[in-house]
Amino acid sequence: MKSHARVVVIGGGVVGCSVLYHLTKFGWTDVVLLERSELTSGSTWHAAGGMHTINGDPNVAKLQKYTVELYKEIEEYSGQDVGLHMTSGLMLAATKDRFDWLKTIQAKGRYGGLDTELLTPREAMEFMPLMDPDQFVGALYDPVEGHLDPYGTTHAYAKSAKKNGAEIYLHTKVEDLVQREDGCWRVITDKGEIIAEHVVNAAGLWAREVGRMVGLELPVLAMEHMYLITEDMPEVAEFNAATGKEIVHCVDFDGEIYIRQERGGMLMGTYEKDCRPWSPITTPWNFGHELLGEDLDRITGELEVGFRHFPAFNNAGIRKVINGPFTFSPDANPLVGPIRGLKNFWSACAVMAGFSQGGGVGLALANWIMQGDPGFDVFAMDVSRYGDYSTMAYTNAKVREGYSRRFSIRFPNEELPGRPAPADHADL
Repeated sequence: MKSHARVVVIGGGVVGCSVLYHLTKFGWTDVVLLERSELTSGSTWHAAGGMHTINGDPNVAKLQKYTVELYKEIEEYSGQDVGLHMTSGLMLAATKDRFDWLKTIQAKGRYGGLDTELLTPREAMEFMPLMDPDQFVGALYDPVEGHLDPYGTTHAYAKSAKKNGAEIYLHTKVEDLVQREDGCWRVITDKGEIIAEHVVNAAGLWAREVGRMVGLELPVLAMEHMYLITEDMPEVAEFNAATGKEIVHCVDFDGEIYIRQERGGMLMGTYEKDCRPWSPITTPWNFGHELLGEDLDRITGELEVGFRHFPAFNNAGIRKVINGPFTFSPDANPLVGPIRGLKNFWSACAVMAGFSQGGGVGLALANWIMQGDPGFDVFAMDVSRYGDYSTMAYTNAKVREGYSRRFSIRFPNEELPGRPAPADHADL
């Protein structure tokens, strides 16, 4: 292990590898990534791998557009297949209010150059043959959506960074961080010590633990997230054979589900109302390539709506159920940027939509570290938007609220109930 580095990135998920790659892309090659296990060992490996450009915040949408457009570049540069499936996508509306909301999303998307189209339910069926058009009012079509392989994508970032001169140390656990009088950081690991000018916390599920090494309590909470994969479906095979295309990525907001093709079957996931935090106080260091227990009873309500909206699922067997933890901030946006009061200590955490936003986060943070400015408006992701009021109890309540309302219509200046600010976390 080398003894000095300009930047040490902690965390080997898609976000950490993206930060590492962008630093090297812009000319800083004396950079190191430390991963306590293998790359993708946290939330990345079990992610559904969906990606899209549309976002309620136009600035975040631009970063998502950048992320999606980056995949071909890193695939070609690294030689690593990212498993890219650019299927296009639909956002479905089952009510008039939802369709009006989709029109506002389309209008905002124009700021970022997003080319979307409003469709009738019958027109949407040309892309999503499993839907019952009588259940819907309309849809928004986005040509820039799809899914990819989480493992291959993370390794494409990593291989590109290494090709540019970065070093990656696996099975190397960071045990402490100590800032010296000259401002440099002692990054103390179980394999030795590295002196770094900058430290980036991209530790994902362990972001809180890394933050606590420097006296920081980040507003981050992991939530259990479930999706299921069906057995092969004849409707899928028929569509593939007739069109030569895959079925599109689809979000059914009113059903609170998302679906996409997975080989010869379909993947269906949900952000359920009856949500569950995972490990709310600390994250075990020995957690890795494990999944959490299946709990389909908890998402029965959402699945019933999904099966009504997409009747073909009623005849499909379930091949696999995935339940794993993903980290969220109180408003579900990433926590990116410098930490006030800690010189050259940076955050790249709570990026729950890692395959839509990971590239943009890496771009913004690399610019910020190297140039002193992210290069564009990233207020929605700036870690400094939270203050001392964001206690563990506040974070727990707001993350639950945000998770359960992820597919709900957001209204301007809407006041939501989750506003606790107790002195401790006794009520967790």
